[in-house]
Amino acid sequence: MIAAAERATTSPAIRSRPRRRAKDRAFTGVLWLCAFLAMLPLVFIAGYVIVKGASALNVDFFTKTPSPPGLPGGGIAQSFIGTGIIVGIATGISVPLGILSAVYLSEYGRGRLASAVQFVAEALLSTPSIVAGAFIWALVVVRTGQFSAFAGSLALTVLMWPIITRATEEILRLVPQETREGGLALGLPRWKVVVRLVVPTAGAGIFTAIMLAVARGLGETAPILLTALGNDFVNVNPSQPTDAVTLRIYNYAQGAFPEWHTLAWGGAITLLAAVLVLSITARVLSTRQQSRVR
Repeated sequence: MIAAAERATTSPAIRSRPRRRAKDRAFTGVLWLCAFLAMLPLVFIAGYVIVKGASALNVDFFTKTPSPPGLPGGGIAQSFIGTGIIVGIATGISVPLGILSAVYLSEYGRGRLASAVQFVAEALLSTPSIVAGAFIWALVVVRTGQFSAFAGSLALTVLMWPIITRATEEILRLVPQETREGGLALGLPRWKVVVRLVVPTAGAGIFTAIMLAVARGLGETAPILLTALGNDFVNVNPSQPTDAVTLRIYNYAQGAFPEWHTLAWGGAITLLAAVLVLSITARVLSTRQQSRVR
């Protein structure tokens, strides 16, 4: 018995345990190092933007329009209002269109039409934003002879719709088939099963897709430059040229006045904060959605 116990304690499997633990700790350390290195660019960018633009953040920055060139003070209130209008209209168009497209692809789509919709969505996902802006410029601005917030919203819709469609489609496909079969077994029509069971179950994931699309729309400059043009004054008419935060940053960054540069960095801080909040919230909701579906 004693000899057998000694052989068991000196077996290769027992002797290899410390080696396995060492390898596990080494690989864990490498993974943490890789995660830290991946975070470094974000931390550096965020810190640099904050240092450069923190002095611009005050009440006037959010409530006043720009001062005359070369004079201190002023703000970019018209840019925040314009961004809200442009992104708001784009979201109002993209969300129902994207969700309905995703429901069609995941629940009903078969044949050539579904393949065509999937192909268009995937092609638009990789389309450069300036191409979307040029397309809306030729289709809307040139024909109407007017730059406008609505044209800018259409350009952002071209970029936001495929994100909502593809992400929502994948979320809907994660809903267990038993949920659909249970609703059908109770006598519900298929459309009611989709509306009352499938979509609510995937609600957090759909909201995540919407936030990711909004974050994409907030950060675009080229489509707004080609379609909304910009405005130094507050404008709430969607049919008129309208300013946006990204466009104001682009214009002020090229300016010759230090005051403009400071305001541009301040606008960059607000955009960075908005995108980070949306992205982090989307990530949290996505994690909860996956655990809920499982």
